[in-house]
Amino acid sequence: PGTFPSFMAEGTLLARRGEHGKALACFNNALKLRAGDKHCLVARSECYLRLGDTENALRDAEASLQNDKTFSKGLYQKAETLYTMGDFEFALVFYHRGRRLRPDLQKFALGIEKAQEAIVNCIGSPYSVKLESKEELCFVSRQAESKKPNQKPQIKLTKDQRWAKKLKPVRNPKTERQLLGELYADKTYLEELLKDKDLMESSTKQGDKVAELVLGGISYLESRSEFWQQQKPIYARLRERQLRQQSWARGRTRKPAEIGRYLAKTMEDIEMLLSGGSPGESCQKAERLLRRVQRWSEQEVPNRSELLGHLHSCIGNAQMEMGQMEAALQSHQMDLKYARQNKLPDAMSRALDNVGRVYTRTGKFQQAIATWEKKIPMAKSSLEKAWLFHEIGRCYLQLDKAEAAKSYGEKSLQAADEEGDVKWQLHAMVLVAEAQVKLKDHWAAILTFEKALEKAKLTANTAAQKAII
Repeated sequence: PGTFPSFMAEGTLLARRGEHGKALACFNNALKLRAGDKHCLVARSECYLRLGDTENALRDAEASLQNDKTFSKGLYQKAETLYTMGDFEFALVFYHRGRRLRPDLQKFALGIEKAQEAIVNCIGSPYSVKLESKEELCFVSRQAESKKPNQKPQIKLTKDQRWAKKLKPVRNPKTERQLLGELYADKTYLEELLKDKDLMESSTKQGDKVAELVLGGISYLESRSEFWQQQKPIYARLRERQLRQQSWARGRTRKPAEIGRYLAKTMEDIEMLLSGGSPGESCQKAERLLRRVQRWSEQEVPNRSELLGHLHSCIGNAQMEMGQMEAALQSHQMDLKYARQNKLPDAMSRALDNVGRVYTRTGKFQQAIATWEKKIPMAKSSLEKAWLFHEIGRCYLQLDKAEAAKSYGEKSLQAADEEGDVKWQLHAMVLVAEAQVKLKDHWAAILTFEKALEKAKLTANTAAQKAII
């Protein structure tokens, strides 16, 4: 069965690939394991929104705010959902609320801009207008429009002509060109066809009037330009492009706080992917971040060298999971290099630990012993020593050096006794007993195995009990 982090990691990856239906199933499973998790609710709300289910999207966004009204991701998701539903005024309220709480997040400022522009750009009164979606055609309709009492009877218009009449013409050809892109040439062509009266009075072989088809095409393109202007207002797009250009042109002026938040989020994703059983994705993400950090300066990332070492460590762990032992060894040795250069004892201890693991996985037990013995003075707790002495003892046992294995087994047992950890007491006793067997001290081995069996019963480890017996 999957775990909450694994379902979250898989769902996040599927959502990024655009597979929102599959991602939704993952987030559903995650919420079964951890009901009410606000981050998962926001992620599921995003999926619902992408799938067009605005009702459920809004429900999840509101649920994410139930216990924390200041949760910025929930506020933004609720604002985005309301905006997509056409409730621009309410969306604006939540964009403003998020902006007040998190003025550092540019997405709230852009949300305010696009919501304000959407309200201004609506036809007639903002309160009488609502975006509708029908047969893949999104258009703006005036709900309050009615005939005047003394109005002269008019020629009955086709549905496409009524749509075209209701649509607000784009004020500026340049704006329209920006909104329609390549489709702008098609709209211009259709408008030229309207000038050909003979063509407009003709019909197709199927009996459709050419005028109605042309007007329908124009009304469709005008409705799309209006809808796209609401979804991504020109001003907001220009502002976004300017910010992006400034980001590249003046990359060295980025605020350390902004970089720090980005790094923290990305490192969390890398670790979650690895723990969720996706070492390949974790490795790729870590390598991309590594290349980016290498381009940044110490001013932007004060702990740059430490971070580079940590990324090499993450890459090495992912490579170990994928069975790429040579590559993993190089990555962990790079981590060790950065740790030594910058005199980082914790990072050095981590790197020595991982280098030793790679050596044992490849059968290089002597190299593993030499590596781990350097780590002994760095061990901070009795529990860490119990593990370390046990692993060194195991390596000696593999090399048929039973006396050294027994000695390290006894050291491991002593450290486990100091910590009061029954599990490591069990492991250490089994190691000592196996070394005694190698030394042909069978009676001592039997006594040690019996003590180990008692520990196995305490921990309810049936597999260990069977192995010891």
